[in-house]
Parts: sequence; C-alpha cells; structure tokens
Amino acid sequence: MDDVHEYQMNLNRREFLSKTSLGLGAAALASILPGCDFHSSTKLQDLGASSKPALDLMHFAPKAKRVIYLFQSGGPSQIELFDPKPTLTKMFGEELPASVRMGQRLTGMTSGQASFPLAGSYFNFEQKGKSGAWISEALPHIGEIADELCIIKSMHTEAINHDPAITFFQTGNQQAGRPCMGSWLSYGLGSLNKNLPTFSVLLSRGSGRPNAQPLYSRLWGNGFLPSLHQGVEFRSGADPVLYLNDLPGITKKTRRKMLDKIAEINQNKFHANGDPEILTRISQYEMAYRMQTSVPETMNINKEPDEIFEMYGPDSRTPGSYAANCILARRMAEQDVRFIQLYHMGWDQHDNLPDGIGKQCRDVDQPTAALIMDLKRRGLLDDTLVVWGGEFGRTNYSQGKLTPERYGRDHHPKCFSIFMAGGGVKPGMSYGETDDFSYNIVKDPVHVHDFQATLMHLLGIDHEKLTYKHQGRRYRLTDVEGHVVKDILA
Repeated sequence: MDDVHEYQMNLNRREFLSKTSLGLGAAALASILPGCDFHSSTKLQDLGASSKPALDLMHFAPKAKRVIYLFQSGGPSQIELFDPKPTLTKMFGEELPASVRMGQRLTGMTSGQASFPLAGSYFNFEQKGKSGAWISEALPHIGEIADELCIIKSMHTEAINHDPAITFFQTGNQQAGRPCMGSWLSYGLGSLNKNLPTFSVLLSRGSGRPNAQPLYSRLWGNGFLPSLHQGVEFRSGADPVLYLNDLPGITKKTRRKMLDKIAEINQNKFHANGDPEILTRISQYEMAYRMQTSVPETMNINKEPDEIFEMYGPDSRTPGSYAANCILARRMAEQDVRFIQLYHMGWDQHDNLPDGIGKQCRDVDQPTAALIMDLKRRGLLDDTLVVWGGEFGRTNYSQGKLTPERYGRDHHPKCFSIFMAGGGVKPGMSYGETDDFSYNIVKDPVHVHDFQATLMHLLGIDHEKLTYKHQGRRYRLTDVEGHVVKDILA
C-alpha cells in the first residue's frame, strides 16, 4: 500500500471515529451536515458539481492540512533581517562593483543615479538557537524561535516592481487575471469546514510606511476558476464580512424561506442553460447563511485569555492590527480554514530605511513568533504551514543620500529571504546562499515557481497535475516551471 492510500484510509478512519460512534449516528449526522440542511430545498446533487474538490485523491501523503501565509507587502530588506553582509559594512560608501552588478536591470527610481554607494546594515546580527541562524536584532522574538524556522536566503523573482511582483507570487504570473494560490488550493482540495470560507484574507497597515502601496482584491481573486474559490476578505469592525447580516426586520426563518425560493429559481435556470456558475451562486448563498453564525463566533477575540494578548503583544487588542490578525489566523486554523492569508503593508523603505523597517519589525516580530508557538503548543503546527515573506528584496546600495543612520534601498528581485515553519519543512535550517554583497545567489537558488511547487507538495499536490482548462489551454499555478525544493522537506 502506498503512502497516499494509507493516509486516505487513516484519515477516513480517524474522521469516522472522531465524529460518530454508531453507524446510525453517521446517518443522522449526514442529514444535518453543512450543505445538507434538511430545512433547505437545495438539492445536493445540484450543488455537488460546484463544491466537489478537483482532486479525488491527493498525489502525495500530505504533511500539511492548511496554510497561514503572512505576506509582507513592499519587500522586506534581507540585508537588515536575515542575510548579514560584513563586506557591505567594510565597504560603506564605496561604489557597487560593476563585476557584481553585471549590468542587471534597475528600477526607474535609481537608474538615473550617478553613484551606487554600498550601505551596510544599521542593525546588528546574532546567531540564534542550536541552528545558529543569523537573525537581526530588529527581530528579537523571531530570533528566540530560530530553531522552528526554515529560512530560505536564495529566493529570486522576475518582477522588479510591486504590483507585478506580488501578482507573480500569488498567481504564478505577472499579469492579472489568473487564480491566486488560495483559490487553486480551494479548487484542488476543497473545504475542511463548510461553515467558514475555504480561503480567508486579513489586511493590516504597517507603521513603517502607513501610506504604502494599496493592495487589490484581485490578489485573492479566483481568476478563471469558479467564483466559489475566491478569497473572502475579513474586515475589522462590526461587520467582518460585508452584506452578511440580515436587514432589520428579517428573521432567520424569513431568510431561510427566501434562500429556498432563490435556490429553486436558480436550479431551474441551471437546468435550462447548464451554467456551472449558477451552482456556485447557490453555494455562496448557503455559505453566507451558515456564516451568519460561524463568523461572529470566530472573529470575536474578546474571550481570549489575557495571557494570549500578552503573548501576541501590545497591539493585539487593536482590531485590524497585524497582531490581532495573527490571533484570528490561529482561531481560523483551529476551525480548519484551508488557506489563511495575512497581508501586512508598509515594507517599502526607499528612504530612511532604519527607522521605517524598525517600525515594521515592531509590528510583526512578537505576533509572528507568538503565532508559531501558539500553534505548536495547541498541536497545530505539525500540519499547519506558516510562511513569512514579501515579493522581493532590497538593493545593497543606497537609494538617495547615504549616512550611517539614514539611507534607502530600492527593489531587488535577484535575491531575498523568506522563512517557513511547521507543515513538513525542516526546522532550524537556513537554505541557500548569496554573494558577499547580497546581490546574486551563489548556492541553491529558489525561484517563485519552486516555492509554489514546494508549498503544493507539502499539501499533497503535484503542481504539474492540478490544472484547469480555460480557453483551450490547461493552466496551473506554476505555469510551465517549478521544482520541489526537496532539501527543505522534513
């Protein structure tokens, strides 16, 4: 028996034994499972085609069930955080050697500079944990959990500006219109909890650059996949999901009758023209009905004990902050939301980087470390993959005026750092190397498509086999590239 079939059999046994003790109990449960509401006239055979996962059987035995992706929008500087370069400190103010740059592309923001003076990091580094990982003093809490992390120092991408670079990370293509990573996983693997969205999105604005580039909802869009698989944005405030609450005077019973009648009309329309998007719409109405109860319960963090707020830091009681969103991410993971995406804006320090990145680090350092350790102590880290990183790195030379206390860095796609934890990756590991200038990769490069392929592998998916036919062509997240980085797999 191969690993995949053994995993499926064990999962089925575990699920059956955990949810039922008698066969009749299973039959009774089936009548009240989400999507099987016996009060509704919606027919299961009609909804099945739209909500059934594309993969009947995973390609590999998965290490992870869910993903929490902590996306740091703007491009965190690897030189200040995870990739110390003493050479840059020694050569402070000297010109970037032409032999290092090799005529590589620059952005329009620095291509006109007469000089490219090298800038060493304002922050000091220490080796942390048994692994000896080099981590900046700007991230003291993350440094304390170094042995939980797999730090990839050799990431590289193809885009040099924000929007194509973020779109590339999320969708596998620099041009908008393709499904994002969370949508692909929703399409391929389906839901683990029918009462909450399979793919949830949380946004926060960093203090390092509060007026940074905006993020677009298409980054969590379904592209050409059925709209059932688009990400659902959760907002801070009284209405986490827009248009979810009933209008004044509408009772639960009235709402149910209305949905049944709409479903009947939609079913007739579907039988007339066969448009699968109609089934998606029915499913979304039913999901919204169930979310009226599940969302307020999940999004209410006020009942968390004081020790949790202390663990996640002083901002954790502020709705919409990165820290509060990390608590929500843990709560969603507990509820088996498949893909949880946090976007934290503000990592774009073209000027006065030491001050700006210092503030960004204070936003994310303690909550990120707390989230990973909170998951671990609850037994969730083993099957939850946590990812932290942005769309590209920063240049080793200063953009604008250079002083020891003040300098900026432009976009740099040729090398940067991210880290992963849990979910089947090797802990306490640093992978890949850059040159002495943190400009080029000298060992074990990891392309964006390689990262995407590896993430999907950890979830039991062969990235080459999860495809969707659109306009005569079969598409996939990794386009026509991508290799699993096997050296980082536990």
